[in-house]
Amino acid sequence: MTAVPLSGDRAAAREAVSPAVPAPANTLTGKRRIAFAAFVDDARVPGFLALLRSLALSNPDVCEDFVVLHDGLSADALARIGALHPRIEPRPVATERYATYAVDESSRRDCFLLDVFRIRDYDTVITLDPDTVVLGGLGALLRQRDGLAAFSRPSGGSGGRHRIAAGPLVVQREYLTDAFCARLDAAGRAGAYGDGDGSGPGLGVLDAVLDGDFVPLDGQAEYSGTEQDREKFDLADAEFHAAYMALSSAAHHDLIVRYGTPHVVRTEDLESARKVATAHIVAGEYQEAADLLGRIHIPVNEAWPHEVFGHALMSLSRYEEARAQLLMATAAPKRAATAFGRLAQIAWIHGDDGAAREYALAGLSTDPTHQAGREMRRRTTGLPKSQQGAAEDQLAHVAFYMPQQGNAGDKLLPESVRLTFGADTGSRRWHSVHAHRLFDEAALERVNARRGLVIGGGGLFIPDTAPNGNSGWQWNVSDEMLNRIDVPLMVYAVGFNAFDGQSYRRRRFEAGLRLLVERAAFFGLRNHGSIEKVRALLPTSLHDKVRFQPCPTTVTRQLVDGWTDPEHRENTVMINAAYDRAGLRFGHDYGHFLGEMAKAVRTLGAHAEVMCVAHSLDDERIAFDLRREHGISLPVIPMYDFGNDAIRDTYARTKLVIGMRGHAGMIPFGCGTPVISLISHPKMAYFLSDIERPEWGVSVHDKNLGALLTERALGMLNDHAAAVADVHGRQRELWKVTQANAADLRAVLGTPAG
Repeated sequence: MTAVPLSGDRAAAREAVSPAVPAPANTLTGKRRIAFAAFVDDARVPGFLALLRSLALSNPDVCEDFVVLHDGLSADALARIGALHPRIEPRPVATERYATYAVDESSRRDCFLLDVFRIRDYDTVITLDPDTVVLGGLGALLRQRDGLAAFSRPSGGSGGRHRIAAGPLVVQREYLTDAFCARLDAAGRAGAYGDGDGSGPGLGVLDAVLDGDFVPLDGQAEYSGTEQDREKFDLADAEFHAAYMALSSAAHHDLIVRYGTPHVVRTEDLESARKVATAHIVAGEYQEAADLLGRIHIPVNEAWPHEVFGHALMSLSRYEEARAQLLMATAAPKRAATAFGRLAQIAWIHGDDGAAREYALAGLSTDPTHQAGREMRRRTTGLPKSQQGAAEDQLAHVAFYMPQQGNAGDKLLPESVRLTFGADTGSRRWHSVHAHRLFDEAALERVNARRGLVIGGGGLFIPDTAPNGNSGWQWNVSDEMLNRIDVPLMVYAVGFNAFDGQSYRRRRFEAGLRLLVERAAFFGLRNHGSIEKVRALLPTSLHDKVRFQPCPTTVTRQLVDGWTDPEHRENTVMINAAYDRAGLRFGHDYGHFLGEMAKAVRTLGAHAEVMCVAHSLDDERIAFDLRREHGISLPVIPMYDFGNDAIRDTYARTKLVIGMRGHAGMIPFGCGTPVISLISHPKMAYFLSDIERPEWGVSVHDKNLGALLTERALGMLNDHAAAVADVHGRQRELWKVTQANAADLRAVLGTPAG
């Protein structure tokens, strides 16, 4: 299908708001990169392997990069280390630098650990001694964000200052600089080694340079260097793998896959296979989960593995195989509700609402509180018979149609997209196609009977919300069916929504994406960050087809017929926080985020009423946590229960929205309300870059989050008229792009202008 070319004027309007190529995701979100580090030589390899085992068994949910500083480790040593840790970063030490230190030749290697201060690609580095083992949790070290932290001991001198003692160091980025390395080198060459505690000249040099200016870590880590404790972790691989898989606490995906996979191959232990498969599923590795469980004999009465296997298979669109596994899982009361919920989902995907409801009710009979079952029951109960227009007058619309009590942003999106094509957003002019339902022969026939097919908006390019093996993204369409669509196909304001650290099933997604772009008469993505991500997966010949189309929620004031700005705004500030995929959003910094938000809320509360606005039920957690941890009570606005008009009206009447969800920024912005984004996902930074207002965003990881947020919020509140005018001005630029694209879309559909 041939795309309509851009006219000169329309291309100019579109490029007027084109920012530079976006930075990498972790730069955009501000998420801290954390690494462990140790100096290891061949003689210390056995001790280091014991350290790695102790780290995994004492902190099973922690798997940060581990920088192994060395002066020439053998290939065998590196292989043994790599087998025990999936994220090893070997780095050779610049040994010649330490030849100038005033230290005995026999002690010089002790200084090699100082190379940790030459690391430049991490925000926090935690050193661990390969002659010690970890006996307790390291959460306090991972959460440490200030200065250079170390264990301390009383000084032997008269000044009373404490000195560094042997143990872990927690080094922040401000010390990972050439200037600090120069101070270390100067002290080493001068023979300045502090007052010493027998731990060697390397620590002595650091002690002399810091001269007591460090953060004490006393009592914040349990470690040991005794032979008795080290011997506890001198384990053969099979013994160690079994010990890790026997842990009842939460396990990190990378570790459970690294240790669990060979353990399952060796033992065919069913419970371990289930754990490894579940870890694969959580990470979106559905094929790996299915392959693993497919090799294991699962007895008929082992419900949980059957349920996990069924989950993996349905995520690959192997629905008949999945149904067989899930039916076996329904026999066990503890797994029945989940298994019936997945069976209901499969029936619904295939368009069988009656069967979906029956499965949902069967699951609820075993667990009346099961959320997925309750949602499916609501979705398939009392379906209204909507008015239908003539097919030849309709556009088909593929979208994620949110159920009644669902994410407020996703609820508003379909209507917002339709408003860009005209004022009538109902079933007389539109035929709805739920993206998550299987696009089969019947769906194809219905779409091909319409004037065209619109796909969007929203973050449909995300791998895990409703996984399928047909496309690798949210629309459950095979390449074959996509090729048979013979009406104009328009991708409108779709976003590339992968989190920092998420990945797609690359080959399936890339192939489907390329076909989609080839077939599309219009292919518009909602921010330039998504454009760059998608273009990177396409051949250069298709790059020009990928264009900018802002999310229609950002131009709501222009789209809603008869819109009038409020004469009076309520003196409120609305705060939204998102908790889906919390590990990807916050890393180790949630406690820091909550504490900084408490500071901001207390200060802002003196100027306006601060409220929690919940786009989904989980978003209410910030209100619970602020009350429990900091004694702050916030009223909660349950926006997940609102209709579209109420969503827009609520956001239009407040003075400021501080939001973490993409549409907790874009919707109020579209209603003319000033916004500040709490950035935990690259898409937030992409939007602010598009409107040339990066200062309207603050990373949830920012060390000074509370102060920055307060300063920027008070600036907007104190000169509110100017802030609103700025929003209106930025919105006009997005509206120009939307209007230019609308002209191209009219040409695609053969619709007269006007």
